[in-house]
Amino acid sequence: MFLVDTILPGISVHAYTFDTFSLTHYCVFKLLARFLLLRSLRYRYNQKEAAPTLFLYDVTSSYLEGEKNELAQFGYNRDKKKGKLQVVIGLLCDNEGAPVSIEVFEGNTQDPKTVLSQIKKVRDRFSCKKVTFVGDRGMLKSVPIENLQEAEFAYITAITQPQVKTLIQSRILQYSLFDENLGEVDCDGIRYIYRRNPVRAEEIQKVRDGKLKKIKELLAQKNVYLSEHPRAKIKTSFNDVNKKIKQLKCEKWIKVCESEEISRSLKLSINEEVCEEQKRLDGCYVLKTDVPEEISSKEEIHERYKALSLVETAFRTCKTVSLELRPLHVRLSSSTRGHVFVVMLAYMIVQELSKLWEEMEITVDEGLRHLTTLSEQMIVLPNGSKISSIPTPSKQNDELLKAAGITLPSYLPSNNITVDTYSHKKKNA
Repeated sequence: MFLVDTILPGISVHAYTFDTFSLTHYCVFKLLARFLLLRSLRYRYNQKEAAPTLFLYDVTSSYLEGEKNELAQFGYNRDKKKGKLQVVIGLLCDNEGAPVSIEVFEGNTQDPKTVLSQIKKVRDRFSCKKVTFVGDRGMLKSVPIENLQEAEFAYITAITQPQVKTLIQSRILQYSLFDENLGEVDCDGIRYIYRRNPVRAEEIQKVRDGKLKKIKELLAQKNVYLSEHPRAKIKTSFNDVNKKIKQLKCEKWIKVCESEEISRSLKLSINEEVCEEQKRLDGCYVLKTDVPEEISSKEEIHERYKALSLVETAFRTCKTVSLELRPLHVRLSSSTRGHVFVVMLAYMIVQELSKLWEEMEITVDEGLRHLTTLSEQMIVLPNGSKISSIPTPSKQNDELLKAAGITLPSYLPSNNITVDTYSHKKKNA
């Protein structure tokens, strides 16, 4: 807390910055209360004209510090933290990417197993009907799709590359059909919408070339070492290169073997046929949906699936910006869910401010830094009584507050409560 004391004859004036508890929480809670009220009118009271018909759903994981969290389990760790326990978090958003609900699962919960609770939530708590559920290719598999059909919900998802190859082998799709324009085929009431993204195809080729370059560099290093060390075992170098090939997942089209032309030397064997086969699906993707064509065109289906990136943006903001979703330092399941829920509320504020300040061409971080100059002035009279006042904000802050619909009060009542940050201190040995 930043504090400036100015002593006048018999009067002490204290100027507090925006970092003080009262003024900060006044602005934040006023914005949050208004925003949550609007959302509760939409979902809690089930206004049919406002009830969403499209839900975006995705999951992520967050690692933990410690081993005693009630929900902690080892699982597929998206944070790339080896040896760390984690929890799984499912975020449900509306078609605009605004969070509707967030749920925490045990860390070893598989993605498809989180879908059923979301279906029940949308159907029973929100009383929504004629809903389209959007999830990625690892989410909406056979069982979740059956659950959606039982609830009479439609779905939009993508299929994996092996599934695409199965469709090609079944002659439902053909390699020649993929280009920059959207295409569509219908099979037994299921629509498959396909496209080749040329930008993505170039990116995949660059990654493939980069892997080959790394393997060649390692191979050259091993050959130099073998030539300079006559007693070195060629088998050891062979295993090192082969390990690198497997690590980069190139074993299907790259092999290492001993050179027949040069003694004590290794060379690469590249299977061009397999490599060309892999290139045929570079940048290709297929969407799968049971939404009838008379309700949504293939272009609309494509745009709705792309909206799933809004959920990914929410996760990225919560995990990598200043909202501090991870790591978790709590133990109880209730505390874990409470922490994640508060982070979701914070993201809702960030998302709302981003919309409100969009025309001002200012980011949320920049706007909040400007607002740190807001202050509260406390005047202490000789008789001990206190008078609180809030100076007129600067022009920049006034515009930010007006855009957010917040009007600062002329004063804040004093409750004589001091808020300090508690920190653990090591006991002296």
